[in-house]
Amino acid sequence: MINMQKHMNPKLFIQLVIMNLLMIGATTAQAVAPLTLTDGTEISFDIQVASGNKLLLWIPSEAGPQPGDATLAARLAKKGIEVWRLDPVEARFLPVTQSSMDRIPAGDVAAVVEYAITKTQKQIFIAGTGRAAIPILRGLQLWQYQHADQSRLGGVLLLSPKFFVETPDPGKAGRLMPIVEHTNLPLYILQPKHSPWYWKLSTTKQALERSGSSVILQTVDKVRDRFDFRADATKYEKQQSKKLATWLANACRMLAAEPKQNRQAVVQTATRPEVVTSKKDHVLQAYEGNPLPPSLRLRDMQGKLIDLRHYRGKVVLVNFWASWCPPCVHEMPSMQRLQDKYHKKGFVILGVNMADDKPTIAHFLKTKVNVRFPILLDSDGAALKRWQVFAFPTSYVIDRKGLIRYALFGSLEWDSAEAMTKINGLLQE
Repeated sequence: MINMQKHMNPKLFIQLVIMNLLMIGATTAQAVAPLTLTDGTEISFDIQVASGNKLLLWIPSEAGPQPGDATLAARLAKKGIEVWRLDPVEARFLPVTQSSMDRIPAGDVAAVVEYAITKTQKQIFIAGTGRAAIPILRGLQLWQYQHADQSRLGGVLLLSPKFFVETPDPGKAGRLMPIVEHTNLPLYILQPKHSPWYWKLSTTKQALERSGSSVILQTVDKVRDRFDFRADATKYEKQQSKKLATWLANACRMLAAEPKQNRQAVVQTATRPEVVTSKKDHVLQAYEGNPLPPSLRLRDMQGKLIDLRHYRGKVVLVNFWASWCPPCVHEMPSMQRLQDKYHKKGFVILGVNMADDKPTIAHFLKTKVNVRFPILLDSDGAALKRWQVFAFPTSYVIDRKGLIRYALFGSLEWDSAEAMTKINGLLQE
């Protein structure tokens, strides 16, 4: 700027500085007076003003507000979308945990939506990441009960939403939060493909549509959930995060183009389950589901057809994994050590990869881990669905009779004393 001043008319330089300040002021975050609820709770806002006719209410995930939220809001403001950032968890003095999202009263979100409608003439959208989807849907259901005129509500934008009560134990069906099947709203869902929840999209979309919701899906290749604020984000994920403002702006336009209608809130009679947040011990648990394993018949990296049925008489560890999953990377060396120890006694590992392409897997095995057990390719996720996998890694241990005896989700030190005792016990049967 100093060098420019040396070669510029001083009067013109001052005019340019004033213009720049005005432009910056048009999109600078501003604090406003908080909304006071009937019970005295105060919800404050950071507002990124914009001249367009759309307003986005932004609720952070269970991980809390992120440093990049302000940058995203500024980028959206440049696209004409005003952003109000709020934190209902902080307003209620709740801890930053997943369970706190379940404790946000529906009335808080409903009041925020109505407040935005009364304070502006803009079309209102509301967005959230992860478990924030649940209080958003509950709040809007209540708001729908209270207001027949819904013309100012543009829709809901959900990023990597978590719709299930918990990650179930291996082999058990997941339970959707009841509000999912009692939602009637225009929805946009952005779902990374490097996520176990990507494989549940058809289930959640059907549940949402059954109650009348219209759902726009956008999937993103080669990124993980929370790719826009992960501490371990890859270079590619960081590049993609810069596109998020464009994606959200486009989503607002698509939702705004939906046919206008006053949607009826669906009556919800089911008891609301609490979100389960206690961490389960990462130990081999006795399997409680149907002990007969689903079919597993896949090609390996060399194109050979591998069928689980052909391993009857051996103890088999079936491990579902992905190259982008850090816990998978962590446990695989111990898996190889376990196989080295017990291979001659009839122990086999089958590593089922989730939809990575062959070059990606080959590069992973060459640069990250060195394993010699078969890697099977579940390119379309069909095996994952049959085995009801909800998390990576997920493992099943099958005995010599072909029955599932142990299972767990999450990583494990497979050559630990506890794991080896159980594997050795099966080998001696």
